[in-house]
Formats: sequence, structure tokens, C-alpha cells
Amino acid sequence: MKAFTNPVSRLLLSILAASCLQAATGLAVAQERISLKVIGQPTATGLIQRNKEKPFFEEFSKRTGLPVDAEYKPVDQLGIKDTEQLRLLKAGLFDVASLRVSQNSRDEPTLLGLDLVGAAPEYEAARKGYEAYFSTLDERLQKNFQVKLLGAWPFGPQILFCKKPVTQLADLKGLKVRVYDQNLAKFIESVGATPVPLGFTEVHQALSLGVVDCGITGPSSANSANWAEVATHQYPLGVQMAFNAYVITLKAWNRMKPDQQVKMQAAFKSLTDDIWVYSKELTQDALNCNAGREPCVNGKKFSLIETAVKPADAATVRSAVARISVPTWAEICDKSNPGCSATWKKTVGKALGIE
Repeated sequence: MKAFTNPVSRLLLSILAASCLQAATGLAVAQERISLKVIGQPTATGLIQRNKEKPFFEEFSKRTGLPVDAEYKPVDQLGIKDTEQLRLLKAGLFDVASLRVSQNSRDEPTLLGLDLVGAAPEYEAARKGYEAYFSTLDERLQKNFQVKLLGAWPFGPQILFCKKPVTQLADLKGLKVRVYDQNLAKFIESVGATPVPLGFTEVHQALSLGVVDCGITGPSSANSANWAEVATHQYPLGVQMAFNAYVITLKAWNRMKPDQQVKMQAAFKSLTDDIWVYSKELTQDALNCNAGREPCVNGKKFSLIETAVKPADAATVRSAVARISVPTWAEICDKSNPGCSATWKKTVGKALGIE
């Protein structure tokens, strides 16, 4: 075969070689793109899922500035239970989850340290506790489930919605109340009611059929799920904050370069900071909407009867931390994670002034 000796032939060869190199480089870049399978919040939980979480994952590459796409599906559309999220991540079936904290606390009791009944049932205190506990929880999740904590946020104060006249805690005596974790169940028992564990999407029907007399959730979630269609009373005594967290498997995390990890963490911090603010706005708006008051901007207007919180009931919730929450949780958590409650007291307890 003759060599390319004339200038035109050499120029053509150079152009061809450059084109091949460019194509190969483009292929390599395309191959480096990452796709993540994401379990989202249930759609029934409402506006945070719809207006903050879903858009974030649908525009994931743009929001993070990374060559990463997210295949996002709400947990209720996937047909799986929200109590199984950690197991599914550990098994490698998903890469990222909008983790329901209380619902997954049976698999990892350390999670519940974020949201013990009475510890911090309002935003400012909840934020202090969360920031104090972040590293402890992240370390535990990495060790036990091979997932990294990227951030967390609260739905807001969890209050009572009842189809019977409930204007104080004493009115719960003898009633059946929907709960979502063991800590809350013990508190409900302590005021003379019967706790009934139910998934969020089951509560509307359970209230309608009389399976439960009351349910506990945040005002905005109750509004979005139309609980006020089957309830008559709203008692705005906050007992917990219903935390939700974003976690990613270490396998997916380690596929990224250090600078990409920094961008990913920053994007999730921006999202969770935004949700903290939005959650607080939604809570007050939904309280108004549920009771038929103005301003009612984001929710549907109902006509629930609302009674101001009794100071004695607020004191009962606060005292539940030492009487019920920490002892009940510590017994369970220390068995699976020795030193769990001692670490909580040094982190969250110290930040909130709880002995």
C-alpha cells in the first residue's frame, strides 16, 4: 500500500484522524453519564412532593450540574411499601430514596432519634436537633445499609384530626388513633387511647369506615389527602415533625468523582433548605384552610372545628420526652446499636437542652 506522500492526502488523513478521535471522545462522555433509580414520596402527601421534590428529580442534571439523570417514581406508584425503602436500597434495586424516617425506623431505630415525641415539635428546635444528629445518622446508615445521608426535612408539626369531638388530649380516652411509629404509639397509649398503625394512604378510608376515630399527620398532608372530608375536628397540638430524608447508595455515590460528590451534596442541601422554608409556609396555610379561615392560598378550604391548644396538653407533650419517648426508644435502639441513646443525649439532647 502506498504511503500518503502528497500534502492533500496528508491533510485528509489528519482530518479523518481528528474526526475519529472526536467521535471516540464523544462516545466516552456519553458512556460516563449516570442514571439513578429514585424512590419518591407518596403523591398523596401533597405539595412538597409535587412542587419541590418531583421538579428537582425531573430536572436532576440541571439542578446538580452533573451528567446524571434520575428515573423518579413516587413510592405509591411503584407498588411497594414505604416501610421497605432501606431494604430495597441495600439490595441494590434502587439508588436514591426520599426516605420516610419514622416508617423505616423498625429496620433502623437510630432514625427515630431525629423525631422523638415531644423533643422538638416545632421548626426552630427541630432544625437544631437535625443538624446536631446529621453525622451520627449518616455514619450509622453507611455502616448498616450502605447508604449516605444527603439531607432531611420535616413535614411540620403532626397534629390530631378526629371525627369525634376532640378539644384536648383527655378527649382521646377510649378512642382509636392512627399512628406511624412505636414512639408515638406509646404516647397515645399514655393518654388512654388505642394506637392503630396505618400507612398514610389508608387513613382516609379508615376514618370514613370508623376503623379509627382520629389520625395524626401534618396539616398540609391532611389537606392534600382530604382528611377533612371524613373528620370534623382539628386539634393543632404538635407531637412530632415527621422527618423525611434523602439517601443515596454508597455504590452510586462512589461512581462519582470527588468534585461531582461536592456538587451533588450542595444540590441536595439547597433542596432541603428550600423545603424547610416551604414546609413552614404550608403548615400555617393548611391550618387556615382546614378550618375555613383566610388566608387560604395553597390548600382546599374545609370547615373543621379547631380548638386552641391547652397549655396543660403542651406541657404533657414536653414531659413525654423524659417519661416516655427516650426510655421507650432507648431500649429498642441500644439493642441494635449499642450506645445509641448515649450518643443522642450528647448530640440532639445537648442541642435542645434535654437531659
